[in-house]
Amino acid sequence: MKAVRHQLRLIAVAVQYFTRLPVPEFTEFDPRWLSQSARYFPLVGLLVGAICAAALWLLGQCLPMPVASGLTLAIGIMVTGAFHEDGLADTLDALGGSVPPERALEIMHDSRIGSYGAAAMVFGIGMRWVLLASLPLSLACLSLLALHPAARGGAVALMARLRYVRSGASKAKPVAQDLDRFDLFVAMLLALLPALFIAVCWPALAPAMTAGLIGVGLAHLFCGRWFRQRIGGYTGDTLGCAEQLGEIAFLLGVLLALPLL
Repeated sequence: MKAVRHQLRLIAVAVQYFTRLPVPEFTEFDPRWLSQSARYFPLVGLLVGAICAAALWLLGQCLPMPVASGLTLAIGIMVTGAFHEDGLADTLDALGGSVPPERALEIMHDSRIGSYGAAAMVFGIGMRWVLLASLPLSLACLSLLALHPAARGGAVALMARLRYVRSGASKAKPVAQDLDRFDLFVAMLLALLPALFIAVCWPALAPAMTAGLIGVGLAHLFCGRWFRQRIGGYTGDTLGCAEQLGEIAFLLGVLLALPLL
């Protein structure tokens, strides 16, 4: 029973870290819980995806799909506090130009947003908006359930592949410690299960879910190579960037598979 309570506590830590949703107050806290909670990051994605899918379904009953999609994205941003969007903007500010790794890390640490970051923010939100609005309502809702866990799973996989490169204190440093194989296995299982469940329950949607997961995988490979070449590893901001690119890649894969459905 104690072990179960600890796992529930780790889930609450992950929810608290990545969202603005209320969680039970902790009477004590161990920084090691942050790294242990990494296995449940895709589960947080499923929670965010469920909220967004429910919002899109309700809004889609009375509003045109482009309007419903835009409002759904706004709700998702409110739930997460633009956590990942901020990472996308900071990463593109740092890596968009041609600067040494040390300077790139300094730029990434700066809270101000530059031209690359602003353009990346517009691109990221705009692409997700257009792609989501291009799908039938039911498929868009199911895609939201699957893409959020998958994209966060891709970010966790980068934590396992690359080294953490930021020195000194940072919000992401405790999360970056000691990601073992079991944590990675649980995270990947939770990341893939929603898409697999949808494919099994609705076999006609299997090509779309498969294409979406392939898209996340390609985004993961691209980000891993890019981050390693430019800064030698990852930071918390680059994980947010990878998550956002994973969401876009999933939706793009689903859209490309639409003629097969």
